Amino acid sequence: MITGLGTAVRGVPGPEGLLGPLPADHRQAVDPVSRLTGRGLRYKDRATKLAMVAARDALRAAGLTDETGGLTVPGESVGVTASTNYGNVDTVCETVRTIAESGYLATSPMMLPATSSNVVASWVAITHGLRGANLTLCNGPTSGLDAVNWARLLIASGRVERMLVLGVEPDNPAVRHVTGVPEAAPDDLSDAPDLFDGSVALVAESAASAEARGVRPLAAIGPYARRGGHADAVAEVRDLRPGRVGLWCVPEHPEGMRAPAPGLGAGAGSVPVHDLSALHGASSGALGVLQCAAAAVWLEGRSGADDDVVLVSAGTGDAGGDDASAALILTVPDAVAPRLAGTAR
Repeated sequence: MITGLGTAVRGVPGPEGLLGPLPADHRQAVDPVSRLTGRGLRYKDRATKLAMVAARDALRAAGLTDETGGLTVPGESVGVTASTNYGNVDTVCETVRTIAESGYLATSPMMLPATSSNVVASWVAITHGLRGANLTLCNGPTSGLDAVNWARLLIASGRVERMLVLGVEPDNPAVRHVTGVPEAAPDDLSDAPDLFDGSVALVAESAASAEARGVRPLAAIGPYARRGGHADAVAEVRDLRPGRVGLWCVPEHPEGMRAPAPGLGAGAGSVPVHDLSALHGASSGALGVLQCAAAAVWLEGRSGADDDVVLVSAGTGDAGGDDASAALILTVPDAVAPRLAGTAR
């Protein structure tokens, strides 16, 4: 079950804005990182800071933290999975450049630990005292959906009761250098950014845990599949969870990608399609978590109409040049409990 959402996306006030449209002045909106205060931020990279903002909101929305930020559940019962393909590449590039130019003695003892690929998940866990399983996935275009699935597996196996799932990608010169995307012109006010710069977080927990805490789930996480071909991944999850697809969140660069009509449970062209990477920019490892959060918002607004499911897919598979494709189904929760008073999504 998904029981809480958080966002750190410029121009998007909260999860309800993920499906768009973006406000006309979104590029001039306040940087979400500015919401962080206190000590200890100087040596954290942008991806970590963005994830910290989204994580704080998701934990609070799920009722796992109180108004002071303290945990309301045991720290060992909550783990973290983060998905990011470029997260701390700026720190890594800077460190490599320093060593190449001046030797390793010139590196900073404060910066060197930040070159770890698990730095985002680690800092979020340390900040909130989350002592459960902790891992980062850097798994290409399917990474976000893979992270959601790993969270579910860790809960199902009994390793933890709840998981905080983070999807984050920064937009900075190092990322643009690695991806080959040119720097945006200072006066470029186009509707959609070319790279996603933000973080989305969700809290996943078992139905029993949500019921025990008196929290109303926003959405249920259904079948997942990762296969070499997009159509194969979609077909597998649809075999496991039939029903009319009310919304389909497609992979990045979906040109020419079509899920077969039987897989969608509807006639070709009749399913509402959302390309979130076209709206928010190429999202890489953050896409799958972004899709699941947007799907949870859409399902929560269904007002008891439980016949529709949401299909989310990431990675175009061999047909589009990616090494794999992943698909996941989200549904309206079976049981609805009162939401904790005073909490948002």
